[in-house]
Amino acid sequence: MSDEESEYAPATSHLLVETKGPWSGPGCAGFLRDARDLARTGHRVRLLFIQDGVSAAVAGSLGETASAAAAGCEIWVDRFSLAQRGLDESGLLPEASPVEMPEVAAWVLEPDVRVVWH
Repeated sequence: MSDEESEYAPATSHLLVETKGPWSGPGCAGFLRDARDLARTGHRVRLLFIQDGVSAAVAGSLGETASAAAAGCEIWVDRFSLAQRGLDESGLLPEASPVEMPEVAAWVLEPDVRVVWH
């Protein structure tokens, strides 16, 4: 897409779902950089951390998560996944919001939301 086309393209909403933690390899950090870049270009981005991905929302674990939040990404963390891994909500980044699946499902069903699973 050219710069002229992107200037007029409507912003979309994205739900990016991260299921792998920082220790699974460079894919997690790359996925979070993609989220950051989407937010920087004006798209609404929610990052949802589930399964082992919740470890990327722990304060100090991965700089890319904080960078994505600073760029405007909303950080959602699945409460069930946290509990299954013995992680406490108090250890999360300050920008992180623990959520339940009904909140996620409601957003997935919005007509303008694009979901990307990693």
